[in-house]
Amino acid sequence: MDYYELAKQYKTPFYLYDFDKIKSRFYMLKDAFRARKSQIFYAVKANSNLSVLKFLASLDSGFDCVSAGEIYRALKAGAKKYKIIFSGVGKSADELEYALKENILYVNLESEAEMLLLEQIASKIQKTARISIRVNPNVDAKTHPYISTGLHENKFGVDIENAKKMYIYAKNSKFLEPVGVHFHIGSQILDISSIHEASNIVAKLVKELLALKINLKFFDIGGGLGVCYKDEQEPNLYDYAQGILASLQGLDVCIGMEPGRFLVANAGEFVTKVLYEKFNSSKRFVVVDGAMNDLLRPSLYEAYHEIKLLAQSHENESFCDIVGGICESGDFLAKNRKLPSTKSGDLIIVKSAGAYGFSMSSNYNTRNKVCELAYENGKVRMIRKRESYEDQIALELEFLKD
Repeated sequence: MDYYELAKQYKTPFYLYDFDKIKSRFYMLKDAFRARKSQIFYAVKANSNLSVLKFLASLDSGFDCVSAGEIYRALKAGAKKYKIIFSGVGKSADELEYALKENILYVNLESEAEMLLLEQIASKIQKTARISIRVNPNVDAKTHPYISTGLHENKFGVDIENAKKMYIYAKNSKFLEPVGVHFHIGSQILDISSIHEASNIVAKLVKELLALKINLKFFDIGGGLGVCYKDEQEPNLYDYAQGILASLQGLDVCIGMEPGRFLVANAGEFVTKVLYEKFNSSKRFVVVDGAMNDLLRPSLYEAYHEIKLLAQSHENESFCDIVGGICESGDFLAKNRKLPSTKSGDLIIVKSAGAYGFSMSSNYNTRNKVCELAYENGKVRMIRKRESYEDQIALELEFLKD
């Protein structure tokens, strides 16, 4: 891969996604569950580029959406309506009505209040709403607190007893049809025992519901599988699948999975250019043209991304912070990394940037969002052009007063 040629053609910074790697990861996960009926619902929030979604749809992926906008994107990319599920805590009435009218597979309910709102909307438009309920099994995923979702202290889901009451209510409702159960205890999980523990708890609930003649068709185990950013050991997929399958003995359900990071994180890179170096006393800074508005994870989570310098010289190594031009002290891509001396024009590749990179980017400081490129079958193509200042102000211009 000639990164300098790409930088010359497309300018920097940019994201580059390896579609061949995404495909390989997709089939790895699908194959681990080949012994049972299963459906992958890609978590759109990880990377919502239309070309990424279209590519996954071509692999027969479903889509886990957490907003009406994500449903809209998935449909535009060619997703099958019956392979779209709608999750998330704060769904508005308009969003729920949109999902019902589009006839997606089901809505993942997060509270009793949401269930009653959905029932009201379904009644108004005279449609039956297929539902799943997100159960919070109170299991510690042992991950970063910002991405932990399976404890009672987190905002997601309902506890087992409330879930049971909701299922009974839905079964007796004219406009609700319970078809699934869902849990998702966190993201970047490396210890899969916590997922197996949650699966056992939720499978027990499904068996109790069967005794009440509530026969669910989908058992959604969420996503959250961890990936290697630095030196982490990724979960063994065979062991992961076998633990889930063991919990489902005696149940005839389709296993749903919601991978996002697992499929795209290590298939993506963020490429940025060195502008110059500066020194404050004994502190060294490598200033680049990318910034926290382009890749927020290091600033938000102090997340680690491997940094690769493409440069002629590999002399005078020392520790440095790699920073952008945003007017915030928290604007950095990496801290205390050992790099050789750099010069203007050298390229830095930020690895493992395919998930929660561009999708969390912003126009802070009125910076244009970068372009996105795809690598597939040995060829690179653009899948999102770089924004212009005109693009940024287009929705405001008509309101300027003389």
